[in-house]
Amino acid sequence: MAARYLSSFGDDFNWIRQLKYKIIRNGSEEISTEEINQIQKTVSLFPKLSRNELAQTLCEHMDWHSPSGAPKISACLTLLRQLHDQGLVLLPDKIANGRSTLDKAPKLSERTNEKAPKKGSLQTFSPITLKMLNKNSDIQLWNEYVERYHPLGHKRPFGNWLRYFLLHRDEILGCILVSGASRTSKCRDSWIGWNPVQRQRNLSWVVNNSRYLILPWVHIPNLASHVLAQLTRCVAKDWETRWGYRPVLIETFVDCQRYTGTCYHAAGWEKVGITSGRGVARPGKHYTSSPKHILAKPLDPQFRALLCSEQLQGRILE
Repeated sequence: MAARYLSSFGDDFNWIRQLKYKIIRNGSEEISTEEINQIQKTVSLFPKLSRNELAQTLCEHMDWHSPSGAPKISACLTLLRQLHDQGLVLLPDKIANGRSTLDKAPKLSERTNEKAPKKGSLQTFSPITLKMLNKNSDIQLWNEYVERYHPLGHKRPFGNWLRYFLLHRDEILGCILVSGASRTSKCRDSWIGWNPVQRQRNLSWVVNNSRYLILPWVHIPNLASHVLAQLTRCVAKDWETRWGYRPVLIETFVDCQRYTGTCYHAAGWEKVGITSGRGVARPGKHYTSSPKHILAKPLDPQFRALLCSEQLQGRILE
């Protein structure tokens, strides 16, 4: 392990400056003292980055990518932890303690208290826009709304993600999260037609609408399906802008005991199956869940051919 190599040098970095020592970075590659210096400079330049953001920055600047173009995020995070433990870099407290403040369950405040009812036709409130969120202040507000009003609450998104506000002018009507796809789904995988090898290689080109919230005081007929239609028109481009590659399919899971998925059907999403409700079985783990309708919407007319091919390229998270 990399920690074993590091520990033999003790805490005195002067010993290391004269050596090229082995640290597991990308498989069996070595890392040089020059690279250590670059890591130290990057950490000092960006003290407010989360651990994942810092790892992504390092992978980009130092070209730490797999042959497929994926940044070596996991290996870089391991390296950062080891360097921090050995005193070679000093990570800020919020990074060293493991979770960004944006990942934590938000504290509820008066700013997300229930507002006066919004009623009327879709035309009355037109135009409705989707705002992709970039600022931490917007993301924190989004987290608070979802924690307060969504049945599933706020959870850290899996992998890459996009958060949106639904807006009428500057007034927030709802929230949307698009994040990483479910790793396995028997019905979805059969519907796509890919094999396990193809799924493992191309899963990142499927994204999941994992949160959809219309705020409870908003009563505008057809709003939900109208916004979903907007989402499927813009999400591939937005994802490419943020993450550097263009997804070809979007999926979602709708709790059969709570909802019928009418707004998704109205927006042209296709029902591709239903989950068992058992979750992904792991030794010693127990899940309480309920069956979910699986719905999907192509973002590219050739999505099946692409997902079953080796054509898809881009820098994706592992």
